[in-house]
Amino acid sequence: MDLSRMRNIGIMAHIDAGKTTTTERILYYSGKSYKIGEVDDGEATMDWMEQEQERGITITSAATTTFWRDHQINIIDTPGHVDFTAEVERSLRVLDGAVAVFCAVGGVEPQSETVWHQADRYQVPRIAYVNKMDRLGADYFAVLEDMKEKLGANPVPVMIPIGKESAFEGAIDLIAMEELRWDQEDNGQTIVRSPIDAARRSEAEAWREKLLDALASHDDAITELFLGGEEIPADLMRSAIRAQTLARHIVPTFCGASRRNVGVQSVLDAVVDYLPAPDEVPPAKAHHLKKETEIDVPCDPSGDPLGLVFKVQHDREAGPLCFVRMYSGSLRTAGTVYNVAMKKRERVTRILRMHANRSEAIEEVKAGDIAVFVGMKGARTGDTVGSEGWPVVLERMHFPEPVISVAIEPKTLSDRDKLKDTLEVLQREDPTFTAKENDETGQLVISGMGELHLDVLVTRAIREFKVDARVGNPQVSYRESVTKAVEHSQEFRKVIAGKENVAGVKLRVEPLPRGTGNRYERAVRERGVPDEIWDAIERGVTNAFAGGIQFGYPAVDVGVTLVGIEYDELLSTPLAFEACGAMGYDEAARKADPVMLEPVMKVDIMTPKDFLGESMSLVTQRGGLIHGADSKAAIEVVHAEAPLAAMFGFTTSLRSVSQGRASFSMEFSHFEKKR
Repeated sequence: MDLSRMRNIGIMAHIDAGKTTTTERILYYSGKSYKIGEVDDGEATMDWMEQEQERGITITSAATTTFWRDHQINIIDTPGHVDFTAEVERSLRVLDGAVAVFCAVGGVEPQSETVWHQADRYQVPRIAYVNKMDRLGADYFAVLEDMKEKLGANPVPVMIPIGKESAFEGAIDLIAMEELRWDQEDNGQTIVRSPIDAARRSEAEAWREKLLDALASHDDAITELFLGGEEIPADLMRSAIRAQTLARHIVPTFCGASRRNVGVQSVLDAVVDYLPAPDEVPPAKAHHLKKETEIDVPCDPSGDPLGLVFKVQHDREAGPLCFVRMYSGSLRTAGTVYNVAMKKRERVTRILRMHANRSEAIEEVKAGDIAVFVGMKGARTGDTVGSEGWPVVLERMHFPEPVISVAIEPKTLSDRDKLKDTLEVLQREDPTFTAKENDETGQLVISGMGELHLDVLVTRAIREFKVDARVGNPQVSYRESVTKAVEHSQEFRKVIAGKENVAGVKLRVEPLPRGTGNRYERAVRERGVPDEIWDAIERGVTNAFAGGIQFGYPAVDVGVTLVGIEYDELLSTPLAFEACGAMGYDEAARKADPVMLEPVMKVDIMTPKDFLGESMSLVTQRGGLIHGADSKAAIEVVHAEAPLAAMFGFTTSLRSVSQGRASFSMEFSHFEKKR
């Protein structure tokens, strides 16, 4: 397939804007799906996970390939719920263009803002589709105003609706200047074109003028024809719309009602006409490991192979399915690929082209394409695959730190190993989900992006993987440290297996600056002391860091220096010195005025200007500090830091003070003394 005939697009929107329904119609009209699935019936092709069909929301981003007007379109359906931000983020990273779906009634909703700003960060060109024009309260032009005001976008209608709510009949194409109606007899397959009705002519001409005006501001050929009052050819208008969409000056906007099969083919035409091919976007940025430099990777099928694993999905029969976007070169099936990040080779048994949850085997995948690799056991989301001769990693995807943790335990002991395996699988699929075992309590602690996120993952573990488990309450991980310097001498004498063991050390324990980590060093050089004795002391001290000081939380930012040693050639053993080092550290740390530290998070709040005050006071009420705010086109970004323990339930409070329009991201900053 010629690169210019390929499109990698995502469909992004707020929850309930009709995104999955629109995707279903796209698959139906492009011939890949022979029956239209409905989300409301739990039959949508793209929502193939059991929970998606039950809850009526999209959790994972299924990738599917379809064809329209001789073009191959790879579609990634992204989730709309704020807790699944990582899914949206990792899809946007590998897309070349996107279709933003808005509800004609709700307009720009909170998650649409979040996703829109994420797409800005990855510089993704977009077209907009205003769906649900047949719903009570639908208002196309109000949505355009909403987009300007809340997103700082420049929506330019290429279509305007004929009627609205129950009187919605079709749309006027402002390029061809025709009325379009979708025949309901054959599920909207047939589009009936007719001249514009006299009653609607003046409105259509006024909007066409606005379209030409927007194009003329960046296109000299159109400006000349426009000023000369000449007819502007449709092809020239389309190429100007394409150029300005790729430059992200405008967002061509369409309208329809997907559920009633109206308007979807126009969106498909727009994807082919206005969104970029893989070789029309800037080259991917990558990091050369040997040269330690940033390099550009052009989209070239004949170059060295390089691809990004942007998603790992577990399949019960096939094992891990790795969704890979190829940026350069090509990879063939039944060969080996090199995982650059993990420095190891992996075998690819099959390469599949996915159609939601069905698939077809293909021989090779080339630059610009998206496919699924079967057989790669060790790959994780964000890994780069390529060849050993070219040690290049594509930029790591940025995922926020998990912010909420709960303890999980199996109902029976026999389920413990099964639960651990399941959590391992879920971690490989989702980089914002972590599972760790607490050494002291033996509890398994899982962390994620929000309550719904953890709820979905726990439900998947119980249902999909058939693990019986109970879940506890949210919790915070603390640390311990010392606040003053102390010197302490420790002796160890013990008879072990009938032999006396003797050791003596003198240690200095002192606080280090926050964020430095722990440090052990030796300030004595005694002759005749074997290396294994020095190693044993270091092992004893460094292993003791993890055991805490008073409360059993790991110690951080503690400096330990060995300043003296008592060694007896006949009675001293490495075992005695290891125990002596650990005991000496424990005693010294207890004398050094230990303190408990709590995790402090860096919090960025994205809020419309109207709710700036309320959002800031929410943080200060929780003991947070505001560091400043940046003004963007449509939003204010507040930079703050706050203790993690005070941030539980913050999402709900922020949504309630901002009418659901503010959102926030939170990542770990540092530990500081618990107030």
